[in-house]
Amino acid sequence: MSTPLFEYLLRLGDDRLILGHRNAEWCGHGPILEEDIAVANIALDQTGEAQLLLNLAGQVEGQGRDADQLAYWRDETQFRNLQMLELPRGDFGFTMVRQFLFSAHAHFVLEHLAKCPHDDLAGIAAKALKENRYHLRHSSEWVVRLGDGTEESHRRIQAALEELWPWTVELFFEDAVDAALKAEGIAPNQADIKPKWEAMTAEVLTRATVEPPKGPMRMVGGRKGRHTEHLGHLLAEMQIVARSHPGASW
Repeated sequence: MSTPLFEYLLRLGDDRLILGHRNAEWCGHGPILEEDIAVANIALDQTGEAQLLLNLAGQVEGQGRDADQLAYWRDETQFRNLQMLELPRGDFGFTMVRQFLFSAHAHFVLEHLAKCPHDDLAGIAAKALKENRYHLRHSSEWVVRLGDGTEESHRRIQAALEELWPWTVELFFEDAVDAALKAEGIAPNQADIKPKWEAMTAEVLTRATVEPPKGPMRMVGGRKGRHTEHLGHLLAEMQIVARSHPGASW
């Protein structure tokens, strides 16, 4: 039976693994050479953070699984990432809006975790917080640049926000896992983070001359292993080499 800490580490690690994979899809396809490198570096940061978090999850689980086994040998329903992060990469504006919305939330989560009483997790969070500051700055600058740019770039940023905003409700999902870790002083209180995130996103979106939609929010399920049809396709691509050659090493 999994423990709350194991489940929580999976959530943190899977978020970064899946978003890192989506960002890595831009390698060789960026709109300009500088951005091709920049987004690939963000993907590398996120994959590295995922490796640290999933390795720690394996240690907490105590069943001999490491980051590679957790990444490549779990099926779709065993992943705990936010549904927003598994959506197809879309255009460059969509990628920057998604990265901004996620990094803004991650900033406050990592700030808390970097000071938590679990030394290993705090160390990983402190490293990730430094990297996330760059991700947040880079994505927010592009959201503003494109949103307050040409008529076409503005239209695309607004369209990306219309598509992504309903999924952001899952950022603040909490259940018994969070309750148990909040009691230990590890997990942050999402009710405290939400107004900070709202203030940060509102400031950037105002400068970008776009605004979030007023429509209904999406159902949440990623934290419980319920995903969109897109995750299965992503995992098939990500896991094919490991599953085609089990036990192989290079």
